Amino acid sequence: MENTDNAASAASNFISPRVTGIGGIFFLADNPEGMKDWYAQNLGFELNDWGATFASRDAANPDEVNQLQWSPFPKGSDYFAPSKKELMINYRVQNIEGLVAKLRENGVTILDAIASYDYGKFVHILDAEGNKLELWEPS
Repeated sequence: MENTDNAASAASNFISPRVTGIGGIFFLADNPEGMKDWYAQNLGFELNDWGATFASRDAANPDEVNQLQWSPFPKGSDYFAPSKKELMINYRVQNIEGLVAKLRENGVTILDAIASYDYGKFVHILDAEGNKLELWEPS
């Protein structure tokens, strides 16, 4: 009976490895600082060191505040490599370790190891058309 209780407890604590939202939109620009200034002046973006951060609440969990980072990168930046595209999306995820394991099983190209920072864990992958995606599990 105790094994069944432990299994049920473990199952209820399992966090499904999946994307939960968009964490950022990153793109290449000829003049990133000029782009930031244009968006601030014309569209009212409140700028930070990386571009602009938009906060929102999770409809299913109103106490949870989510952030979306908007960031222009200088043309020629290797941050998007090996993708040749000028846009990269950051997806907010839960259970990044489980998701990376699932992606490996599915033959998805994992570009780097999971990196941990004060604000979360990150890893980069390629989608079916070679677009680089950034996966982020917030702290």
